[in-house]
Amino acid sequence: MKRVLLISNSTLHGSGYLDHCAEELRRFLGPGVARIAFVPYALHDRAGYAAKVRARLERLGLAVDSLHDATDPRAAIARAEAVFVGGGNTFRLLDELYTQRLLDPIRERVAAGMPYVGSSAGSNVACASIQTTNDMPIVYPPSFDALRLVPFNLNPHYLDPDPNSKHMGETREQRIAEFHEECPRPVLGLREGAMLRVEGETATLLGTTGARLFSRGRLPREFVPPARLDELLVPID
Repeated sequence: MKRVLLISNSTLHGSGYLDHCAEELRRFLGPGVARIAFVPYALHDRAGYAAKVRARLERLGLAVDSLHDATDPRAAIARAEAVFVGGGNTFRLLDELYTQRLLDPIRERVAAGMPYVGSSAGSNVACASIQTTNDMPIVYPPSFDALRLVPFNLNPHYLDPDPNSKHMGETREQRIAEFHEECPRPVLGLREGAMLRVEGETATLLGTTGARLFSRGRLPREFVPPARLDELLVPID
């Protein structure tokens, strides 16, 4: 059974790194996972990133093996008990996943039941594509097609329009509407503090905030956790 935990953000205002989702992360992985493979490719300083993640996850009883230390990252994924893909720049992350030829190995392991945890950019690359990321394209990956662990797109760190703002640029809602002019795939605007847990044919919105679901031809719909969003798992393209 496919098991995926997609977290909007790794740090929530007023708390430390992964504090807001630590309990759910540990519950999701279960007692059978003692080691986790960490994918640090979304940041330039991979060693520093791995050290930060290792220090935090060790407090949850998890040993961390960072892929930047592996002589063969594909083999590291093949033997991993679980994988955590951290946030940063989504384009940089996806580009390196292509360079290291890791998309297929990760897909195959997740299809076989290996738990996948993503945060921010790591959640973006779990989706059908990265076309609804907030990041700048600082590098040019071979494709915007991503892991396709789930058949929809995300917009992590989703921000609602501020009626009092004098900013005249496009809102997130407008940018997602532009995406729907080109692609019918649904987009879940995942606010900071929210996460989506996918297990088999079940998708559950969790966390302390909520999400907006954008579908082509429909008004956005609001969801407050805990909420079932199983409809997201039905492919439409």
